[in-house]
Amino acid sequence: MAQAKTLSEKELKRVLAHIAIGKHAARNRAMLLITHWAGLRVGEVASLLIGDVLAMDGSIKSEIRLLPEQTKGRHARTVFVGERLRKELAAYIATLKHPTPDRPLFYTQKRSGFTANTMCQNFHWLYKEANIDGASSHSGRRTFITNLANKGVGVRVLMALAGHRNISTTQVYIDVNDEMQRAAVDLV
Repeated sequence: MAQAKTLSEKELKRVLAHIAIGKHAARNRAMLLITHWAGLRVGEVASLLIGDVLAMDGSIKSEIRLLPEQTKGRHARTVFVGERLRKELAAYIATLKHPTPDRPLFYTQKRSGFTANTMCQNFHWLYKEANIDGASSHSGRRTFITNLANKGVGVRVLMALAGHRNISTTQVYIDVNDEMQRAAVDLV
């Protein structure tokens, strides 16, 4: 099976533009960006509760602590949330009628929390409708890791951010592109 496509900045903007004109724009935008800007797996995003991201004072947490049952490998980890993503999450949470800490962060049309499968399907349709071929629910995670590698972040830091336990797993996520190769030969 082929790996999920990594998105260029232009492709990400195209998906976001498509999301902006559709139903559930705030929710879909926040779900997509949490995969692209924090590298979460779709199952981790689906498992998030409002209290995982919203602090008691109403601010967005700079760190999300994932419990073992929320992660693929059943190992607790900390996800760091950058300023841009905190602003996006704050904008999304502002649209919620009752942001109670123990409720799911993201809801389906039927007002129930997403499962990993239903969220995966949602991502499939978002990418398909935006005409992004080869993209899947894992594209945000691959794009996150590749973009950081492209900016010179070391593979050990990438491994920690991704929640991987083996460096070779992280290396598979990094998509080598022309921009990376150009930058490499300019170092000589």
